[in-house]
Amino acid sequence: LRLLSISQTMAAMAKQMSKKRKFVHDGVLYAELNEMLQKELAEDGYAGVEIRRTPMRTEIIIRATRTREVLGEKGQRIREITMAVQKRFGFAEGTVEMFAERVMNRGLSAMAQAESLKFKLLGGLQVRRACYGVIRTVMESGALGIEVIVSGKARVQRAKSMKFKSGFLITTGNPAKMFIDKATRHCMMKQGVLGVRLKIMLPHDPEGKNGPKTPLPDTVVIMDPKEDKPIVQAAKGSDEKAYAAPAPRY
Repeated sequence: LRLLSISQTMAAMAKQMSKKRKFVHDGVLYAELNEMLQKELAEDGYAGVEIRRTPMRTEIIIRATRTREVLGEKGQRIREITMAVQKRFGFAEGTVEMFAERVMNRGLSAMAQAESLKFKLLGGLQVRRACYGVIRTVMESGALGIEVIVSGKARVQRAKSMKFKSGFLITTGNPAKMFIDKATRHCMMKQGVLGVRLKIMLPHDPEGKNGPKTPLPDTVVIMDPKEDKPIVQAAKGSDEKAYAAPAPRY
């Protein structure tokens, strides 16, 4: 039923569609595709997906820390993922192209760090030690701040929530949407489910590689003072000529 409904909506896109329906459809497509790739590429450092639409085709860009594993041998794996996406979402054959983009600074990617923390916890590492390891990695990568929350049954029968913070972190307003990178993961432990929530505050980067190009609105830039020009003194006697009383007129 789910496959049928998505293929029907994809066919309806060719016809007239209201803006509200289009935004809802694009959001559902992104959410389901993100969840599918998150499960498939969890061990390969999956760090997000971007969908670009053109009149001829749909381009899907997968961001990951290990692009070689995403592509597979001679591009075999990414072709298999492309075919699965075509069938799953009802795209016509040859209208979907998938690319793999490498995350240059994995320390500033909340998804990559959340996956790393998840595998550390599944491997049996202590919660406190695993969280402080992630915090150190993120702060050394140039982040302004980080917050890690782990909640659930951690080595004890009673569930509790642990919060670890470092640096400067904003939580409200429009800058929080631009500067905060969030990720949530669930660890299926023996004693129950551990929830991992991670927030990273990105630095301002004029080139837009490691963070937003727009600076924080409350940033104050102190400019260097201008150099004082030397005062030129007039020659001796010139002041007397300049300020001499005018000759009387008769």
